[in-house]
Amino acid sequence: MDKQRETALDSSELVAAPNFLMGCAVWAFKDWVGSFYPEKSQATNFLRLYGERLWTVEGNTTFYSVPAPEMVQRWVNHTPDGFQFCPKLPRAVTHEGALMSHLPEALAFLKLMSGLGDRLGPIMVQLPPSYSPASMADLAEFLTTLTQESVPISVEVRHLDWFKDGMAVQLNALLMRLGVGRVLLDTRSMYDWENEGDADPQLSSNRRKPKVPLQPVVTADYAIVRYISHPRLLRNHDYLAGWVTQVNQWLRQGKRVYFFVHCPREQESPAIAQYFQSQLEAADVPVPPLPWNQLAKPPDQLSLF
Repeated sequence: MDKQRETALDSSELVAAPNFLMGCAVWAFKDWVGSFYPEKSQATNFLRLYGERLWTVEGNTTFYSVPAPEMVQRWVNHTPDGFQFCPKLPRAVTHEGALMSHLPEALAFLKLMSGLGDRLGPIMVQLPPSYSPASMADLAEFLTTLTQESVPISVEVRHLDWFKDGMAVQLNALLMRLGVGRVLLDTRSMYDWENEGDADPQLSSNRRKPKVPLQPVVTADYAIVRYISHPRLLRNHDYLAGWVTQVNQWLRQGKRVYFFVHCPREQESPAIAQYFQSQLEAADVPVPPLPWNQLAKPPDQLSLF
């Protein structure tokens, strides 16, 4: 083990299982080389480098492809103590009709992800816009079964009827009863700036992120925020200022918070996450240090913001 890696591991072990975990959607992004990752970094080292810089990652990769058990073990081996994966159920489970018809595959996935041990965060059930409250009974039976497996589960709904007053109350009551988290998707920066005349083509290309109301409700002992950022840092300031206040409130209530920064230009995501960390610290929000900020920087390395 090289000395830099050993130092990073020792540092993370002192603050394992933090109350606030900052992350991005992916770790294998080659355009981060030279900014987020050191120059000449190799793809085989991306996860190790990512784990030295951020606390958590969304498991987008599992949405598209189920890894082999050997790969899951490599994820454990390449990340420090305190790091958390929040994998998504495969789309073959969540996007192919009734959930209960895919229960065996879902249970097999939970068993596979249990191989992450203490690096396993909440597993995310991301439902498509076509999955409406008409399927409430299916969702309730599915979640009731999954929660018997002692694995944390969270749900992201996208059909707009889930956000209407009466149905939102029913959904939140179900999740609270089962101890299931609700994933909060914040796409305001994409759509608000478009209304102001921003014609950024990379915002338009990200249309698969739906325009849904933001309802900052916590239904478990943790909160999960998926913040879809504008590529220009300045245009995120007001939204992130609001999240500083909300995260502070949740943390002081004893909740754990997972905060994921996405961006239509993914190369901007780490810098926006680092900026948000700086704002949390400036407001005296009780968050742990960002591992990225603890790494020694070469004298000529420039700040990303």
